[in-house]
Amino acid sequence: MPAPSLTGFNQKVIVGIAEMVASNNQNVTLTTYSLGSCLGIAIYDPVVKAGGLLHIMLPDSTIDSVKAAKQPSMFVDTGVPALFRAAYQLRAEKHRMIICVAGGAQIMDSGGFFNIGSRNYDALGKLFAEHGLKIQAEQVGGMVNRTMHLNLATGEVRLKISGQPQETILCKNSTTT
Repeated sequence: MPAPSLTGFNQKVIVGIAEMVASNNQNVTLTTYSLGSCLGIAIYDPVVKAGGLLHIMLPDSTIDSVKAAKQPSMFVDTGVPALFRAAYQLRAEKHRMIICVAGGAQIMDSGGFFNIGSRNYDALGKLFAEHGLKIQAEQVGGMVNRTMHLNLATGEVRLKISGQPQETILCKNSTTT
């Protein structure tokens, strides 16, 4: 879903659970909330100033192929390729991508029975290894929720971590730092 075009101010575009947004609108900051066991994956091409944010819930779409066809952003194996395809349509290139990841916590599963967060992260790592992609910055695991923001003008990714008073910078556009 493309971000609306506005000029003159920074607009927050919300990326919901099992959703994805890609844009080259430099007046937009993409934001996703409540990253518990889910993963937030931000990609950004600093040359064309295009990027996207994905909020995935589960590692593998084979558990529900009908749901995956309707909502590919729900799963690592279908959502990540969709995110990259959307960025490529905005002239982003794979070799220039800055990739930041957050989430993958063990929320409401303190016994580790389901391990959804770590399973999501493992699936992402396997997919990235198959395609020669590297994560530049990450904050995953633990037992905290995170909110993730991608500023499309700068490529900066910020996190608001549950229980911490201030946002932290997860990664910056390597061409401006």
